[in-house]
Amino acid sequence: MKYEFLDKINDPSDLRILSINELDNVSEELRHYLIETVSQCGGHFGASLGAVELTVALHYSFNTPEDKIIWDVGHQCYGHKVLTGRRDKLKTIRKKNGLHPFPSIEESKYDVFGVGHSSTSISAAIGMAIASSYKKENKKIVAVIGDGGLSAGMAFEALNHMGSIDEDVLVILNDNEMSISPNVGAMTNYLTKIISSKAYSTVKESSKNILKKVPPSGMFLTKTEKHIKGLLAPGMLFEEMGINYYGPIDGHDTHFLVKTLKNLKKIPGPKLLHVITKKGKGYLPAESDPVKYHAVPVFDRNKGVEKAINQKITYTQIFDDWICAMAKKDPRIFAITPAMREGSDLVNFSKKFPDRYIDVGIAEQHSVTLAAGLACEGQKPIVCIYSTFLQRAYDQLIHDVALQNLDVLFAVDRSGFVGADGGTHNGSYDLSYLRCIPNMLIMAPSSEEECKNMLYTGYLHNGPAVVRYPRGEGLGEKTSEKLENYEIGISKKIRVAESIVILCFGSVLDVCLSVAEELNASLFDMRFIKPIDDKVILDSAEKYSLIVTVEDNSIMGGAGSAVNEVLAKNNSSVNIINIGTPDRFFRHATREEQLKQSGVSKENILKRIKKCIKNNNLYDLNHSSNIEK
Repeated sequence: MKYEFLDKINDPSDLRILSINELDNVSEELRHYLIETVSQCGGHFGASLGAVELTVALHYSFNTPEDKIIWDVGHQCYGHKVLTGRRDKLKTIRKKNGLHPFPSIEESKYDVFGVGHSSTSISAAIGMAIASSYKKENKKIVAVIGDGGLSAGMAFEALNHMGSIDEDVLVILNDNEMSISPNVGAMTNYLTKIISSKAYSTVKESSKNILKKVPPSGMFLTKTEKHIKGLLAPGMLFEEMGINYYGPIDGHDTHFLVKTLKNLKKIPGPKLLHVITKKGKGYLPAESDPVKYHAVPVFDRNKGVEKAINQKITYTQIFDDWICAMAKKDPRIFAITPAMREGSDLVNFSKKFPDRYIDVGIAEQHSVTLAAGLACEGQKPIVCIYSTFLQRAYDQLIHDVALQNLDVLFAVDRSGFVGADGGTHNGSYDLSYLRCIPNMLIMAPSSEEECKNMLYTGYLHNGPAVVRYPRGEGLGEKTSEKLENYEIGISKKIRVAESIVILCFGSVLDVCLSVAEELNASLFDMRFIKPIDDKVILDSAEKYSLIVTVEDNSIMGGAGSAVNEVLAKNNSSVNIINIGTPDRFFRHATREEQLKQSGVSKENILKRIKKCIKNNNLYDLNHSSNIEK
């Protein structure tokens, strides 16, 4: 389809030669292009539609990329990518060798800060502003953060610092009452109170008239303005932090946005502009169901997104069934999530047990220490969290839970490779960063049945326990209603042969089984990473000429390293190959493509083993030359 305005915009300088009266046409075409393209390629949808006018106004009002725009999380950045020279590549987003799913400094000079996780934008903006002042540059620095992002402690820490210094930073609060799940917390209630206040609307107009009549003394004007705001304006929370508050204004009024932004450019110091937008704006199904349309598969834009039919049950569904069944039996169970109710499949739990469901907002650190507090009072808290989000609460995991040996179960979703969300969301490090913490019980299921029983084992264990499972479907097996409490630290024998043994950790069992059958090798599902099955490892060292460990975690410090440590401690010189994720980050692709790239694939494992046997050099640790680049 041809676009009168959009086809002529190859970078923001092309946008800035247009008249302000033409910006509504640009916004209309940009929104249509996003709907047309994302419906054909899938991706983050609702947030980008809601930020169309804001994106146009920002690039029109600021001299990007010299002026810096930092997008928080980046779910809303598709329009930004289109206006900054990546229009024709948008259909490749989230695919192998295509555009990054979020802003990425390696992709474009307009992506000034790489993101993917929440609430980093204000801190980065302050750092850039301090550097700009130090170098005596006159750059304008803008952070765009959603209302959900303000629920994170890091955002409050940044605002607290921002208000105490005199750097020229503009924070734009893009308030659409949604992050991924519906927002929760006092900040959400506070913002809602602001935008729903009829008195505030009257005050805004009245204060403008009052200020026109006061003497032109800068100091008196400032005092008068603060007095009026102090009496009447709900935005005083930010004012009291030392940040000038403006708004709320209509985030879909391009003309007023541009005029406001150009006026704010002239005002030095820390500022916050409160902008009201509608997630999914311009596409009725997305406006009506912003959760469903946060991220979408390919869909018919005339029919909307149809309900997916899963042929196999997913690991999150296994977790959903298990926690609801257990909570019915045990009134001590609490489910805690940092704003990921839908992603962690806690919707049913939240409806069935609302008094034991706790969504803390985007506050991973708080979620872990909150669980610690519940455990101190004899409850059974279960923290439902993505692998990469648990990284953000590492100190709390060590200091508040493990050090005190508290009874907290962590259901760690999205472990290993996650596919299209790429490097910011790949859970390839949890075994490494968890394994070194004392008192931790760590399990990795290889199937749906294993996942259910490991959750039960972790629930019965008196102390901190982790069950880490991958995104997506399992092996397709049927699970029994009976729950089994696994003996701690004991693996499961899958097949027995001679010469070679494969020790499998987690969700790569199907790959390992295929390799074992082709090579007639023994295979163990290790189940436990900590404590690890020392006996099987040492027996294998005596019986087999080659041990192969396979995991979907970083090879450095992961499960294979745990096996190596057992062998070294016992002075074993058995030949060993460790298969896992090499020491580099992996971009977005399908999970299968990522596994192949990392070397955790049937073809690579066979190649590694056969090469060692052929060269009569069985001791072969993780050589990157064997891995697809």
